Order: sequence, then structure tokens, then C-alpha cells
Amino acid sequence: MSHKKPGDPPEQRWGRKPAKGTPAKSYTDEFSHSDNAELEITMQPIGVVHSSYRERFAVPRQPSLDDAQEASIELNAGLNLDQAVRDLDGFSHIWVIYWMHLNQGWNPLVTPPRGPKVKRGLFATRAPHRPNSIGLSAVRLTGIDGRTLHIKGHDMLDGTPVLDIKPYLPYADAFPQASSGWVEETGVAEMKESINTGS
Repeated sequence: MSHKKPGDPPEQRWGRKPAKGTPAKSYTDEFSHSDNAELEITMQPIGVVHSSYRERFAVPRQPSLDDAQEASIELNAGLNLDQAVRDLDGFSHIWVIYWMHLNQGWNPLVTPPRGPKVKRGLFATRAPHRPNSIGLSAVRLTGIDGRTLHIKGHDMLDGTPVLDIKPYLPYADAFPQASSGWVEETGVAEMKESINTGS
């Protein structure tokens, strides 16, 4: 039987266990803000995309299901990023987090290009016009030359600022049985051919 009271803090659950004898720390108790709008986040690009896409409407909506185009990501000099890419060449795919620098404004409801012409909540779509113009794409990594990453199967415009790069991990990032919500009505989710994955 639990003796927790309604006002008690939630039980600490550890993703990683602290060293034996080390008390739990409550970092979140030391940081709080009453109004989210007052929190300002500043980011600096770590590189730039060199791409054949120079017009927003020419960019594929789902690059892994389209004609996979090649591009490169040139990381900035002077930040030791040539060391940061060490060991990355063993991964076939990477996540690229970037800033959609040509976007202006956003809408809470959008009409997706596929399926019935119904307005959907923005967060239930991958529409590019978002409150924060952050893009996320999984792309094939085909090579690394110093601070230049060569990629294939992407949806980024030439000159796109890159914010971060992470390795794609199949065991953690792929959920084959995941549901696709309203997208299942369009039949797109049943497509098997993917140039990006080579299947």
C-alpha cells in the first residue's frame, strides 16, 4: 500500500543510476519560469547545406520516397568540428536538425497535399511553416571529407543553416508498428519502395 500524499513529489525514476551513495539531484527545482513566453533560446549554426534545391516548392515532401538527391553539409571552421565528426562514418544515416531560413509566419491549421482536402492541426503534419522554423530530416550519409559531410536523399534548400547532427540508430529510432494517424487514409504509409534506404 502506498503512503504517498497528494502533495508529495513524484518518485525519482532513473534512466541512469547515480554512483552508489550519491544523493539524487533535483536540477529542475533550481530552474523555473512562470511564463514560457519569457524564455529565450539562442542557437548558432554549426554549418551550411550545399544543395541543388534553390526553390522551396521544388523540395520533396518526403525525400526518402522521392528521387534521392545528393548534397553536402559544410561544417564551420574554428570549432573543432572536424573532431566532432570522428566515428560518424560508421553510420549509414544521420539526423540533421536545421533552420528553415526562408520561412515566414505559420498557421495552426494546414491542408496537407495528400489525402482529402481537410485542414489538419499543424502538429499532426510535417508542414514547414511552424512556430519555430526547425527542420528535422533523416538522410543517408555517403561520406565524410574533413568538415564536409556528403549526404543523399534530403529535403534541404541550398544555404540551409545546420544546427546539429546526430546518428540515426535503428534500434531506437525505428518503430515499424507505429500508427500514422490520418496519413493512413492516404495510402502513402503503405508505400514500400524507398530510394533513401535502398529497399
